[in-house]
Amino acid sequence: MVSAVWNDTTIAASDETIVVEGNHYFPPSAVNQELLEASAHTSVCPIKGTARYFHIRVGSALNADAAWSYPDPNPVAEAIRDHIAFWKGVEVG
Repeated sequence: MVSAVWNDTTIAASDETIVVEGNHYFPPSAVNQELLEASAHTSVCPIKGTARYFHIRVGSALNADAAWSYPDPNPVAEAIRDHIAFWKGVEVG
């Protein structure tokens, strides 16, 4: 089981993550969506496409742009459509 933990709170846990470029992408059903807030930030990967970001909020603590997904990935990245990955201090393992 792979988990994503920040601020002593498990944000996601799954046996079905997909690893791309060293990042675990969690299926949407494995993520506690109540802890995510949509961000206006995006980035573009020439291979995967345009990523949208999410803030993580645990209580009053906010980790800005600490999660991302590809809602409309390039065809080569279709397997991670809507899956969510984490960084910026989120412990994944």
